[in-house]
Formats: sequence, C-alpha cells, structure tokens
Amino acid sequence: MSSNVSNKSHATLRYTSLRVSIFLGCLLVALLLGHFQLIPVRGELGVVFLFLLAAVVSAPLSYVLLSKQRDEMSAQISGKVDGLRNRTKDRIAAQNAEEDAADDAARAAAAQN
Repeated sequence: MSSNVSNKSHATLRYTSLRVSIFLGCLLVALLLGHFQLIPVRGELGVVFLFLLAAVVSAPLSYVLLSKQRDEMSAQISGKVDGLRNRTKDRIAAQNAEEDAADDAARAAAAQN
C-alpha cells in the first residue's frame, strides 16, 4: 500500500515529465526531418514551424499514451481539493458555533438585565 501512496503522491510530476519527454521526442524527430530536408525548413520561421509541428503531434500522442497517468494526477488533485474543502467547511462550522455561543451568551446576559 505504501508504494501505491508513493505513486499517487508523485502523479503530477510523473505526468508532466512524460508529457515533456513526448514533446522533446517529437521535436527531435521534427528537427531531424528538417535537417535531412524531408520537411522544407528555411530560416528562423522554419524552426518555429518545427516546434509547432512537434507540439501538434505530441498533444494527441500524450492524450492517448498518458491516460493512466492523467487519471492518477486528476485523482491526486481531486483528493487535495476535497481535503481543503473539508477543512474549510470544518473551520467555518467552528466559527459559526463560536458566533452562536457568543450570541446566546449576549442574549442570556440581556435577558438577566
């Protein structure tokens, strides 16, 4: 169970690392295709085109190949948001109880006078 917790705690880092790796792999392929002139590339605009091509190709690859990691990352983020939401609700409930107790005490003091 501890390895499962460890896997979940680094889900965002793992997903991001893999996503960047896929992009860099696509960029390398695009640069090689440009270098060997299989894709016509001229000047700085051509290099920008290769970067955009790598981004466009890596997006669907990441979507398909990293679905498990994306689900783990989503679960990790959801868990943290739910925990924060629960702590906020508890804090608000405690503050409301304090205010109610103070109001009750003020009403009791006013009723005695």
